[in-house]
Amino acid sequence: MYNLILNLLLADSILIVIAVMMQPSKQQDALSALSGGGTDLFGKQKSRGFEAFMEKVTVVLGVIFFVLALALMYISSH
Repeated sequence: MYNLILNLLLADSILIVIAVMMQPSKQQDALSALSGGGTDLFGKQKSRGFEAFMEKVTVVLGVIFFVLALALMYISSH
């Protein structure tokens, strides 16, 4: 059981890296970090299409990662 969860955790880690690298870059966010970003405070637009899908995939993979990490910790302590 320990080895199964460890392998799932490793596979999930690789998928998280791939999902993060597939997300479209946001050039204005990096620029606004340097200039203060006051113009983006109320102008946040909702993500659509591929970007929204990749955000959801990344969140789901992150939740799965933490659940597997907690399960692995629980199994290794017992």
